[in-house]
Amino acid sequence: MKMKMKLVAFLAFALLSISILSYGVTGSVFADSHNVVPFAASSNMDIIANGGNVIISGDINYYDSALHSGQDITVIIKSPSNNLVTIKQITPSSDGSFQFNFVAGGPLWKVSGDYIVELRFGADKTDVTINYVGGTFVGSAPEPVDKEPEPVDKEPEPVDKEPEPVDKEPEPVDKEPTCGAGTELVNGICQVTKIDESNEKGGGCLIATAAYGSELAPQVQFLREIRDNQLMSTESGAAFMESFNDVYYSFSPYIADMERENPAFQEAVRVFITPMMSTLSIMTLAETGNDAQVLGLGISVIALNLGLYIAAPAAVGFTISRKIKSRK
Repeated sequence: MKMKMKLVAFLAFALLSISILSYGVTGSVFADSHNVVPFAASSNMDIIANGGNVIISGDINYYDSALHSGQDITVIIKSPSNNLVTIKQITPSSDGSFQFNFVAGGPLWKVSGDYIVELRFGADKTDVTINYVGGTFVGSAPEPVDKEPEPVDKEPEPVDKEPEPVDKEPEPVDKEPTCGAGTELVNGICQVTKIDESNEKGGGCLIATAAYGSELAPQVQFLREIRDNQLMSTESGAAFMESFNDVYYSFSPYIADMERENPAFQEAVRVFITPMMSTLSIMTLAETGNDAQVLGLGISVIALNLGLYIAAPAAVGFTISRKIKSRK
């Protein structure tokens, strides 16, 4: 009996491994057989100033609308110091092409240098480098007229016919600069006004958003409020979020894609994270900006979740194992 169970387990593991490997090499096989880049992207400009509109476009050459239905491209923008600037997901067109835009500038675009726009689709990844020079972005404006019209010394010669009346007045010259998308004119200077608030302080929660179906869901709003009001208001909380984001965004896009493709898995994830959502309500007791309270309550929440998700299942499993052995 034990040998049969081991054989079944081995066959299941082998099938799972083969399916994962076949999914991961889809893009590579396409590239080898067609001699093209499977997943590529480019920018409308390599150098951009503060407030400039960046347009990223590209193609997934092996994209199949039926096979890859519900699978999105994850976009991660990182600063020259490798800090997370923003993260979001976009859906490619039916032919595998995609395009999106964003405004360079805002609180997270603090330094000049090379910003990396990283795009991930399944096992494939590509990136675009943008040289951000900072400064103030101002659109083109008409050149002012410096010279006065020269005086006419000679009187005009008499004309038999009177000049025809001019019905239209000359159009006024617009001397104000033209601002780019996501900016507005403030005191004669174009400034950034449209910033993605959901990602401004550390990115969005992809797993919770996919589990509850929308960024406007109360549970997702609750997580965002704890992050912004408690964690990001202190040095220890901000440091924790920076380390957490590096780990979280390495796997969360794939989990979110699986949730959208499989409703049963989406429901399972929702049930799984419900206890964690309950324990995080403890963080609302911390005062905004109080580092000691955020640190103390944060450690308590982490310890409580370790008990719920690791210690408790381990204890139950150990108890069941002992009962099974005692019956033998």
